[in-house]
Amino acid sequence: MTTDRSQPAPPEFEPPHDVQDAGGLSAALAVLLAGDTLTDRQTAAAFETIMTGRAHHGEIGALLGLLATRIPTAQEILGAARVMRAHVERVESRCDPTSIVDTAGTAGAADDTVVAKHGNRSRTGRGSAEVLGKLGVNVDADRATQARCLDEAGICFCFAIHHHPAAKHAMPVRLALGFPTLFNLLGPLTNPAGARRQLMGVYDRALLEPIATALAELGALRAMVVHSDDGLDEISITAPTTLLHVREGTLSEERLDPAALGLARTTLAELTARDLDHATAMVRGVIDGTERGPARDMALVNAAATLLVADEVDSIEAGLQRATEAIDDGRARETLAKLVAMSRS
Repeated sequence: MTTDRSQPAPPEFEPPHDVQDAGGLSAALAVLLAGDTLTDRQTAAAFETIMTGRAHHGEIGALLGLLATRIPTAQEILGAARVMRAHVERVESRCDPTSIVDTAGTAGAADDTVVAKHGNRSRTGRGSAEVLGKLGVNVDADRATQARCLDEAGICFCFAIHHHPAAKHAMPVRLALGFPTLFNLLGPLTNPAGARRQLMGVYDRALLEPIATALAELGALRAMVVHSDDGLDEISITAPTTLLHVREGTLSEERLDPAALGLARTTLAELTARDLDHATAMVRGVIDGTERGPARDMALVNAAATLLVADEVDSIEAGLQRATEAIDDGRARETLAKLVAMSRS
């Protein structure tokens, strides 16, 4: 599949267009109740109403619930993401946003790729924020510290809870609903450092095209949206993965089989951490080179994709080689040490 969606790329944080005439939340609810989908302007008007505290909790719950009954369209994702970007608390670094990648690729950061990982707490309690915290990173560092980490260490962690204060208006409703909503898709699309490159996993294959289309229209220079056949929201070594590439407005699909990369097949059980301590030990082992099993292979193939998105390599195979070297020669370990020290300075 190849789709051309070329258009002038908007600035990284473009305020939403005047959406008052789109009717706000009541108009959006009427459209959804009629069984139709929202345009990007209608979605932006609804989310602007929410993010500025002008919506009743009942209205917010109705909107999010109706949107959650199906896969959101690219225009709905786009409209909501533009509003989230307009309200985000930014990280102002010296790095050119066109060179920044949003992902947690450790080897990518060690190989001169600038990484601004935008993440949140995990429902499992062992996600990126929790693991980085256990590794010694100050995940609650302020924005000035994050900018220094990005400028001097080439990597920072942007804890989502500190960058989206306007989202507080929807938080009680989201907690009460207890199921994923459109807000759960918006974080990777609203990087506080303005990253124009992205490696993003999705939990449902049906989300690949709408997310990739939204990224293209949001001005991504290079992005990769992935979902594996075994249900993972990352490139897997236990099953083939579908990759949807975004290159300056053009979408193209690729299937990646780990066997073709020479990676040993394993099981999900071998890759699943039992708890936070186990997850931290796995990540630390990968970074310091003592972990030589499936966890290492999993990290390497996703780091390789990071390098590809950053235009540091021209293939996943080349990225695997570069990522392997970054771990084996100690650069990944040095990068983590820098991040820990600078995030606490």
